[in-house]
Amino acid sequence: MAIRTYISIITLNINGLKTPSKRHRLAEWIQKQDPYTCCLQETHFTSRDTYKLKVRGWKKIFHANRNQKKAGLAILISDKIDLKMKKILRDKEGYYIMIKGSIQEDITILNIYATNIGSSQYRRQLLTTLKGKIDNNTIIVGDFNTPLTAMDRSSRQKISKETQALNEALD
Repeated sequence: MAIRTYISIITLNINGLKTPSKRHRLAEWIQKQDPYTCCLQETHFTSRDTYKLKVRGWKKIFHANRNQKKAGLAILISDKIDLKMKKILRDKEGYYIMIKGSIQEDITILNIYATNIGSSQYRRQLLTTLKGKIDNNTIIVGDFNTPLTAMDRSSRQKISKETQALNEALD
């Protein structure tokens, strides 16, 4: 009988980590949740700021940032899992980061932040661009700035054709 393994992931749009108190609260929250992986959107870090994000027990932290304090992503991997990194892809604007590695089998984690402005076109273009790098072992997380399910929208909001197309692309 095969032993089933799992990986726990939390994802959070943090809307900036400029203040030390917010970074401290985030670190405490991550430790309390105790996932194997944490994906963050809107860190608002520049490449010079990334050293500010530290969480005890989380030495593997991967960033995608731009030169301005906007957007920005991070993927944190707990020291509790032995992730062997193979490849990191990121854009220079801080809107996506993809890490490829293996734990017991290959895994890819894609963290996306789509802004409100032009997000549907951006999401479609990004998923088309990355399609060849995505497989059955890919986990896609992030802030798509659109309600993907009924739980994410108000009762009066309808699912647009753009959202339907995004859900199909994600499937």
